[in-house]
Amino acid sequence: MAGTQTIGIVGGGQLARMLTLAAAPLGFRVIVLDPKPGSPAAQVGAAEITADLYDAAALRRLAERADYLTIEIEHLNAQALAAIAALGKPVNPAPQTIELIQDKLRQKEFLARNTIAIAPFADVKDLAGAKKAWQHFGRKMFLKTRHGAYDGRGNMLIQSEQDIQQAFDRFAGQALYAEQFVPFKKELAVMVARNISGEVRVYPIVETIHKRNICVEVRAPAEITAAERKRAEKLAFEAAGHLPGAGVFGIEMFLTNGGKVLINEIAPRVHNSGHYTTEACHTSQFEQHIRAITGLPLGDTSLVVPAAVMVNILGERDAPTEIAGLDDALALPQVSVHLYGKSPTKIDRKMGHITATGATVAQAKRRATSARRKISI
Repeated sequence: MAGTQTIGIVGGGQLARMLTLAAAPLGFRVIVLDPKPGSPAAQVGAAEITADLYDAAALRRLAERADYLTIEIEHLNAQALAAIAALGKPVNPAPQTIELIQDKLRQKEFLARNTIAIAPFADVKDLAGAKKAWQHFGRKMFLKTRHGAYDGRGNMLIQSEQDIQQAFDRFAGQALYAEQFVPFKKELAVMVARNISGEVRVYPIVETIHKRNICVEVRAPAEITAAERKRAEKLAFEAAGHLPGAGVFGIEMFLTNGGKVLINEIAPRVHNSGHYTTEACHTSQFEQHIRAITGLPLGDTSLVVPAAVMVNILGERDAPTEIAGLDDALALPQVSVHLYGKSPTKIDRKMGHITATGATVAQAKRRATSARRKISI
């Protein structure tokens, strides 16, 4: 690597912040494109272009100042990134992967074509189509928006015809699809890394805990059988193998009551379910992503501790950010706190996370939960 090279990141939020922190020890500069000045990434040293993520001209300016381009969010102008890649700039993950994953229905169709295990789904054009799908799926399903949803936004559980009407009112004008409700005993996730040379590494399978469709806790390693772990790893490896481009991919899965593993969603980037890797693995997901997109060898993905639990610090009010209790949380053993530099705080906004390690998942969970109780933000 000759001279200091620059990584351009589309999006300047908490994921870009942690990518920036991981890039610096490897000798890379970072520049981000974000709609608001003073983004979380800029706060820790990234240069910044302030513009909308769909602004093609701004994306070209970002590309001109960077040696490598990547993303921290998939809701952006994938067509503009494709045009940049066509001119020879390395863009990872591949723009066609980003564009595919932007549309959740296309993502499901793609996985189904490649015989990747997923829940049954159906395109929904109108109210009548939604009612037909609801009947077909046993009168229990989800209606989901195809574009732009995150952290549970854009999903609605349907258990009655009245729910269908409410969903169409709530998601008025948005393209929808239906997905059969799958009874599951655990939600799982795994980060899969692939570099530009095609080297692949898989992180440990973790269990994710959701409330209000938002991830609130990640437990590593997942307490599942060896057979279930093997099935989940194989499924994640196969799914990621069909997605062009390099980087870290977050793959969310269901472990059904019958012991099957199904893919729920894929994120073409570092992911909330991989935050624990900073303290718990030889190579964090953030360093791994930097390695992957710049052609460096991938790092060891194994755990350096017996267990780790991450809990998200979600906003509990709509007000200016005021942090309290940090000193009390950090006084606990084997606890790390990551604050994202966001303001204002908003209800359910991701403001930070806590990772605790321990001899067992139960011990790590106790430490993480105790630390979370001590912090208000």
